[in-house]
Amino acid sequence: MHHDGTRGGQNFYLDDANLQRLLKRTAAPLSERCSQRLTAFGAWVASEVDPAAAYTDRFAPPILEAGDRDGELHYRLICNPRYEAAHRQVYEHGIVGLNHGSSAEPFLLTFAMGYLLAQADISLHCPATLTGAVAYVLERFAPPALRERYLPELTRQDGCAWTGATWATERQGGSDMGAATTVARATGNGVELTGLKWFCSNAGADIALVTARPEGAPPGSKGLGLYLVPRLRADGTSNRYRIRRLKEKLGTRGLPTGEIEFFGADAQEVAPPPQGFKLMMDALEFSRVHNAMAAAGVQRRAFREALAYVSNRRAFGATLSTFPMVRELLLDMLVELEAAAALAFEAARSFDSAMRDAAARPWLRTITALAKYRTAEQALWAASRAIEVLGGVGYTEEFVTARLMRDAQVLTVWEGPANIQALEMLRLVKAGQGGFEAFTQRIEAIVVAAPERLAGAAAATQAAVDDCRRAVTHIRDHPDDASCHGRRLLDLMADSLSAALLLEEAVADIASGDARKAVVADRFIARRLEPPVRRGLAPIDDPAQHHFDAIVGYEDLPITALRGQRPAA
Repeated sequence: MHHDGTRGGQNFYLDDANLQRLLKRTAAPLSERCSQRLTAFGAWVASEVDPAAAYTDRFAPPILEAGDRDGELHYRLICNPRYEAAHRQVYEHGIVGLNHGSSAEPFLLTFAMGYLLAQADISLHCPATLTGAVAYVLERFAPPALRERYLPELTRQDGCAWTGATWATERQGGSDMGAATTVARATGNGVELTGLKWFCSNAGADIALVTARPEGAPPGSKGLGLYLVPRLRADGTSNRYRIRRLKEKLGTRGLPTGEIEFFGADAQEVAPPPQGFKLMMDALEFSRVHNAMAAAGVQRRAFREALAYVSNRRAFGATLSTFPMVRELLLDMLVELEAAAALAFEAARSFDSAMRDAAARPWLRTITALAKYRTAEQALWAASRAIEVLGGVGYTEEFVTARLMRDAQVLTVWEGPANIQALEMLRLVKAGQGGFEAFTQRIEAIVVAAPERLAGAAAATQAAVDDCRRAVTHIRDHPDDASCHGRRLLDLMADSLSAALLLEEAVADIASGDARKAVVADRFIARRLEPPVRRGLAPIDDPAQHHFDAIVGYEDLPITALRGQRPAA
């Protein structure tokens, strides 16, 4: 029997005070305009998607039916009806379509919907992300004829929307997309693709963006074009490609992921070399923001499951939530969750800003790499901690925590693992790229705005930025050492930016007399930027511990709750 955990009678939007406050603080008109939509979506995710995800994961993953009919190999991808229904309904809710058309909403809205969706099912969040990426590329960059033909199919909200995919990975290349050997051959009616893509999520997509190398094009990423490949040809027959097999994966078992072989598949050119690779990277950038949102969503679900369990479980004569070590762990989970949400939503807002102003692109690339890396790492950590809190039952498939743990692992891999994000950051911090300058300007503007009450947190954040500046100077002066330091640079910059974003939220709340977020920021800074002596085995003066119930319950705290602000006894 499946354990309901926190699902029964819940609404993932209404139950998330941090999300509501974040949207109200940074996008008040959007928050007010779309509150009812997000409320309905949060209810649907909790009541429909979550149980369907558990059923699909345990009992009815997708299968590939293959056979020989009249001497011709054929295949049929079969997903269970509950997954199919949820997959159809997520587009009816507008997770793609809301961003397009005459009254298009900012992408921040649908990124937030992705955060909610991933709390229930990453196997559904992934195809929604890929469909959004294809629609984004078609609207922004595709030739008009392709855009007019295919974009309406992806953005419709009537239950009949097409789904999309981005297929670039090949066996010999992995993250090195420039090693692709799939060939694009020009024909009288378009292009034919021949080759093998090795890891294709949403394998049953109606349409896919595919990288391939035109005949005679140079090697490497500069020789790649980008092509649109429909599942069906113009005459309604299946296109000339097949799913060779479905991958047997650790997690996201509900998501059909396969090896796809093209043998003269009909395609249309979206962009020739060298623009093809660039546009696929634009699609991946979109997906990386969604990946960060999914990771923050996993952290939120892990925290909710852990908190719900310890609030009701008794052991050794007391409720688990009263034990100091349990509280310490829950507070650590919550602080990391709020830091992850701050990073993910900063990336989401930056995505919208960069669409309006190309000068914002260096910051978008920088925050996206940092958010994708840090949130994915912490999602895996949070999922593991949730299992630890629940104990043996959390390790069983009857509880959602086991699936969270398995699914979270893919977030560190999708759209480029940590080393790829580190390489991206090393490029961005080079002189003249603008990434590091945007990073320091963003943080130092927050530090300068901090009031006297938050002077300690502001000083620690500024010191961290100064450390980043010295680190980047070293990397620029010693380029041969750069690749050895990529992961450490990511961690240093992610810590510094997370602290600054939490501080920015704290400044806004302090102005209205609420010190809760300031306590959260202070705890993050104490653990990430100011590690205590003897690993914390010292006298404890932790406002978060003193006000545990208010912190985890998202209640306002008086200014006197801050460290150094309490009146003398």
